[in-house]
Amino acid sequence: MFVDYHVHTSYSDDSDYPMEDVVKDAIRLGMDEICFTDHVDYGAKVDWDSGVEIPYCNGLAMVNVDYPSYVEEIGKLQEQYRDQIAIRMGMEFGMQVHTIPQFEALYQRYPFDFIILSVHQVEDKGFWSQEFQQGRSQKEYNERYYEELLQLVKSYQHYSVLGHLDLIIRYDKMGMYPFSKVRHYVEEILAEAIKNGKGIEVNTSSHRYGLKDATPSAEILKMYHDMGGQIVTIGSDSHAPAHLGTYMEEAKELLSSIGFRQFCTYEKMRPIFHEL
Repeated sequence: MFVDYHVHTSYSDDSDYPMEDVVKDAIRLGMDEICFTDHVDYGAKVDWDSGVEIPYCNGLAMVNVDYPSYVEEIGKLQEQYRDQIAIRMGMEFGMQVHTIPQFEALYQRYPFDFIILSVHQVEDKGFWSQEFQQGRSQKEYNERYYEELLQLVKSYQHYSVLGHLDLIIRYDKMGMYPFSKVRHYVEEILAEAIKNGKGIEVNTSSHRYGLKDATPSAEILKMYHDMGGQIVTIGSDSHAPAHLGTYMEEAKELLSSIGFRQFCTYEKMRPIFHEL
């Protein structure tokens, strides 16, 4: 199985990759299945039809997915390309605890196959812009990130996997914060996810960001495995043609070296296991 389970399109505010082009490229690459997971980030971003003024950051409109158009186009592509590739409808929920009601309302509106739970901002302050880190010590912003994620997994259940679990590393200009100092948070987060039948993803964008470890780290993946976790998806976090389907074999090799024997795809929010 050649799949990509973290794929963004022009429905995300940080991509201009047309959805049908993604499908055509995936077919050309020989993929068996893709899952669209465009961004929704309540708190930091607004809906197109919210009636409030749209905020901008670095010239980009901070807006969520146009949901009706998104669902309609995925449905058309599923029908049009059904004999060539399986297409699943997902989303990446960029959650904060105070936005849970908005995400729950969105989840109830559409028949999702797959949901990534990610944390891209805390207190409505983004990591990518350094707004969240500003005025905090490295210890403070690392711990605050994991505290938010822990409260989310304790409070919200309508998701499939935790996205790029140690994402804060990508945006940490102070260098690598010792994992030993946040290990207890990660262990509690993983225990909660496993208890609730949730998984984690291997996000292969670590390669293009030049990170020294996988995302999440090999140590976190091993923790999840050793604690009894079995549900793992693999995604490129693609935003452009050059990203799609990249480093999937490397991710599978890493998972195999840790002891995993299977990875997952999803349909109607249920994991389907495949041999690595």
